[in-house]
Amino acid sequence: MNQSEIIRKPHSIDAITGSLNVPSIAVMIPCLNEEMTIGQVIADFRSALPDARVIICDNASTDETARIAKDAGADVIYEAMPGKGNAVRRLFSDIEADIYVMVDGDATYEAAKAPEFVSYLLEHRLDMVCGKRIASADAAYRTGHIMGNKMFTALVAAVFGQRFDDILTGYRVFSRRFVKSFPILSEGFEIETELTIHALELNMPVAEIASEYIERPEGSNSKLNTISDGLRISKLIIKLVKDERPMTFFGWLFLLFCSMSLLLGVPLVLSFMETGLVERLPTAVLASSCMLLSFLFLACGFILDSVTRSRRERKRIAYLSISGPASIDVREFRREKQEYTGKPGV
Repeated sequence: MNQSEIIRKPHSIDAITGSLNVPSIAVMIPCLNEEMTIGQVIADFRSALPDARVIICDNASTDETARIAKDAGADVIYEAMPGKGNAVRRLFSDIEADIYVMVDGDATYEAAKAPEFVSYLLEHRLDMVCGKRIASADAAYRTGHIMGNKMFTALVAAVFGQRFDDILTGYRVFSRRFVKSFPILSEGFEIETELTIHALELNMPVAEIASEYIERPEGSNSKLNTISDGLRISKLIIKLVKDERPMTFFGWLFLLFCSMSLLLGVPLVLSFMETGLVERLPTAVLASSCMLLSFLFLACGFILDSVTRSRRERKRIAYLSISGPASIDVREFRREKQEYTGKPGV
């Protein structure tokens, strides 16, 4: 291992002694107009993870979010393009660490759970740990959001596999190799869905831990729009199914158009066998066109499935080229946590 490799990887094994380093942790908070809560969020996470660096990405806020964050001791970076996905992309690109904690700036997530998430990720050598939301009050987790989350979770599970019960949680811990191998395409709140599908697509080791979901403070408003953001998430899921599961996507189109062709064409064939005449010529043309389209979709599915497999292999190679959490000394993290709190490390 040359010197440049040691410098590039924060948790690299020391070239001389072979000793393992303590993991560096970054708490990343994408923010838009959270002046009421950001100070509390920063304080809570600095208390839970005293050695972590706290960074917020101010996503063109029009209030005092950035100033309050600086006063609270956080580092502030700026992203002018609106949307949570754009803010997360900037954080993933600019921040260097071994472990990344991502959380919203609205004080709805349980900061005290962060050490448990980090320890679990390190001990089990995972790439992502998600906080499964358990509402502390009915108002904390609106009925529409619960129903939408269950619907999207079931849809993703049907296509990519059932490994999560809450795919839209904003509270996650990542390994470095997850963050640096993830090509973010989303711009808005659909980023959580993309993060989940990326992990499922590459069969990464992941886990989900229950965490309390707290009601927003009075006067603090959610930026999530149930209908518009729900449509954006639906559009993203369809796109990712097409890109990552083309045989499934085009296979369903094949079945749809083939069924339409048979439904329209079988009566015409039976009539032709009886009379020797082709009745309803436009219907016959439509039935033939649907059958041709169905086989065209099937051919697209076979071709794109091969292309997708090759692309997935390249993504997997890029992912494996980055050191995983197995090279980090979790025992040292647990010892430091015990010294700080007086309690055994989680």
